[in-house]
Amino acid sequence: IMPLSMLKVGDSAVVSAIKGNDSTKKHLENLGFVANAQITVVSVNGGDMIVKVMESKIALGKDMTTKIIVTPQ
Repeated sequence: IMPLSMLKVGDSAVVSAIKGNDSTKKHLENLGFVANAQITVVSVNGGDMIVKVMESKIALGKDMTTKIIVTPQ
C-alpha cells in the first residue's frame, strides 16, 4: 500500500483509501477514485499525473496524487 504518487508510467493499481478532508474525498470520489477502482498511470510530469480510472483519463496535481492510497497490481 502506497500513495499514487509513487507509481510510474504503465503501473496499475487498485484504490485502497482516500486521505484528506471531506470535500477532497468527495471530489476524488466523483472523479471515480472509489475503493477497489482499477487505475493505470498514463503519464507523469514533475509529480503531476494523468491516470486512467474506469474509462476516463484524469489529470491530477501532485497534491492530489499523495492523497490517493493504492495497492499496486
